[in-house]
Amino acid sequence: MTTFHARKLDDDDENSAGAMGFLDHLEELRKRLIRACIAIAVGMGVSWFFIDRIADFVLAQILRTLPPGSELIYTNPSDGFAFWFNLSLIAGIALAAPFVIYQVWGFIAPGLYSHEKKFVVPFVLFTAIGTLLGALFANYLLFPGMMKFFGTFSTGKIRMLPSINETFDHYLLMMLGMIAVFQLPTLVYFLAKLRLVTAGFLWRNFKYAILIIFIAAALLTASPDWWNQTAFALPMVGLYLISIGIAWVVGPRDQESTDRLSRSIKLGLLVAASHLQWGDAHRKRSSGPRLVHPQR
Repeated sequence: MTTFHARKLDDDDENSAGAMGFLDHLEELRKRLIRACIAIAVGMGVSWFFIDRIADFVLAQILRTLPPGSELIYTNPSDGFAFWFNLSLIAGIALAAPFVIYQVWGFIAPGLYSHEKKFVVPFVLFTAIGTLLGALFANYLLFPGMMKFFGTFSTGKIRMLPSINETFDHYLLMMLGMIAVFQLPTLVYFLAKLRLVTAGFLWRNFKYAILIIFIAAALLTASPDWWNQTAFALPMVGLYLISIGIAWVVGPRDQESTDRLSRSIKLGLLVAASHLQWGDAHRKRSSGPRLVHPQR
């Protein structure tokens, strides 16, 4: 009986340690999410004092792309309130973005090595720059081009009367999509610094990247229009090529380093698969009946 109780206590200790580790991660995630939500709420409160100026800026960008004399309308009484609320929400997220990004880094930093944690400043800086460039690209190039293209179909018999919410949804979708797309060079920069990707790897898989880019563009636009999909895909292709150059500059360029990186990735996958197989076998042994004879 002594051996049986000892094994049972060891199993209970292992399960408790694993559960506590998982619960600690959940608690940390909860704290980070609460802080991010508070920061966004504060940003919404600050932006509400300037909401008229923000609305004038956004509406001016939309109206200048429409045919002369066009107006934005809404037929659902709640659409007007929804526009102002969504506008203040987006402005609040934009103001709180650096703090939110820092919270994301604070959550993933404990899983990094000490020499990798020094990337916190460039991570926040490059992400903020990518967010700004993506928003400017969508506001001044992508969205006006799309609206002007759609406006060419407005004739004497077919008149374009855009709804404020539907038009703002297009504007917001392109804004968020381009902000996400412009994070690609930052992502590749850190992956290359951590020696997880190389310029050669990205270039060899360029044809697959094109396929994934157009699939992502179709999902982001949620529209069958080829113009929308192409407008999203072309900047992504350009940023992918820029990312290859970034990986070439900051990553290993010699063949020996590339081969060593490839071997490290394969070894890591092999070790991960071995751990998964061992864990599965261990769970099967633990879940089955276990009979231990008492010592005599």
